[in-house]
Amino acid sequence: MKRSRPNILFILADDLGWNDLSVEGSAYYESPNIDRIANEGMRFTQGYAACQVCSPSRASILTGRCTPRHGITDWIGAPCGEAWRRLERFNRLLPADYEHALRPDEVTLAHALGAAGYRTFFAGKWHLGGEGSYPEDRGFDINLGGFSAGSPPGGYFAPYKNPKLPDGPPGESLPIRLGRETARFIEGQGRDPFLAYLSFYSVHGPIQTSRDRWERFRQKARSAPQPERRFLFDRNLPVRQVQDCPIYAGMIQAMDDAVGIVLDALERTGQADNTIVCFTSDNGGVSSGDSFSTACLPLRGGKGRQWEGGIREPFHIRAPGTTRPGSLCDVPVSHIDVYPTLLALAGVPMPAGPLVDGRSLVPLLRGEGDEAIETRDLFWHYPHYGNQGGEPGAMMRSGPWKLIHYYEDGRDELYDLTADPGEQHNLAAADPGRIADMRQRLDAWLAETGARIPIPDPEHDAARERQRLRDLETQLMARLETQHAQYLDPAWQPNADWWGSQITVD
Repeated sequence: MKRSRPNILFILADDLGWNDLSVEGSAYYESPNIDRIANEGMRFTQGYAACQVCSPSRASILTGRCTPRHGITDWIGAPCGEAWRRLERFNRLLPADYEHALRPDEVTLAHALGAAGYRTFFAGKWHLGGEGSYPEDRGFDINLGGFSAGSPPGGYFAPYKNPKLPDGPPGESLPIRLGRETARFIEGQGRDPFLAYLSFYSVHGPIQTSRDRWERFRQKARSAPQPERRFLFDRNLPVRQVQDCPIYAGMIQAMDDAVGIVLDALERTGQADNTIVCFTSDNGGVSSGDSFSTACLPLRGGKGRQWEGGIREPFHIRAPGTTRPGSLCDVPVSHIDVYPTLLALAGVPMPAGPLVDGRSLVPLLRGEGDEAIETRDLFWHYPHYGNQGGEPGAMMRSGPWKLIHYYEDGRDELYDLTADPGEQHNLAAADPGRIADMRQRLDAWLAETGARIPIPDPEHDAARERQRLRDLETQLMARLETQHAQYLDPAWQPNADWWGSQITVD
């Protein structure tokens, strides 16, 4: 069925790390269907999230705007200001306030495409505000599963306890259900082009999988050499160093199976050759905090953190007639580029409204070379403490150079990502001229975007914070080592409310 404009399928994972896919180099996780998108289109080897946590990145994808402009700079629901003290963290700063919903004056991707005649469908995680700020309030015609929650309130098996997603039979798999709903939408479309926005809750905690998937990946992990230890303490939290969690691997496989359901629907209905398919994740993999479920090595850190493991993402675009199968691009790109890129591919003009920071990647997708778009700096701003160990600061990437500026004490870190992708060698003291130049540009960007900066906490208790960190390095590290080793024990049993689901793919 020929349409004047291409369809768009945008797939967003939650908390999936940059190397949590087999196409990105994981030898443990398996993702053949997601790999198809990369192998049939362009894989950006230096794709970045707009933020190291979820809600800010999700807002930037939908608006093309950097986080200080739309104002969502932390996951919605995180405490800020004096409320931060309730967590007994005893930090130096009070985190800055932030917008707690996607503002109604933001012109979303769904608004722009809907105005051009697209049918717009949303399935899965939203986490961009409560009642009055749901997907259907921000340009989507259909919403299945998107509301205020950042994690699935009923877990990954029905009953879901989701006011926007009717329950399936007990034990039904949430990612499979979202894949089937998206496939059903695709199969029901007529001549009008569509935007299908599949936003998985996977692989956000709680980590849950079915017995068959757990057993498959338990055996796979046990067949490999066993590590002496799985965690390293990095500054303020233990960080996972090994990819061998069978529960998490099962979650990736379930999500991948759901992607396969949707891709098969495109093929079955004859729409694959006229559908742009994108895949990315909202932030880095959870190597510390939450479920401590994956490793982002050789990158440092993970979700919530200021290092590359927190912001580097899988970033795949398959645009029939534009991308060459199996193509790679090493140009640093960002979530802010999704909005202008998809509008350009669809032939939809940029709408009037708030300033868009991203730029179209179409010249890169066409294979016109790394110089096809103007060289630019990329910026990040996170004026918060994260529950995965993140520290308040701002970052900037300029060519191979990465600057991290910390709001607590004004210190800077400088890394050459070409020579040191794991950010182990801070060159700030050796190159003060570069620091001064980059700081000037970073400070100008923060001022121009109206970035909110955290303020000192007069009740900061340094001694209690040091004791908290000592407890994490000793007690929490020991508990994690025991817990994650037990995941590979054939007698291990999880919580009774989710074990036993065998639903995969019909």
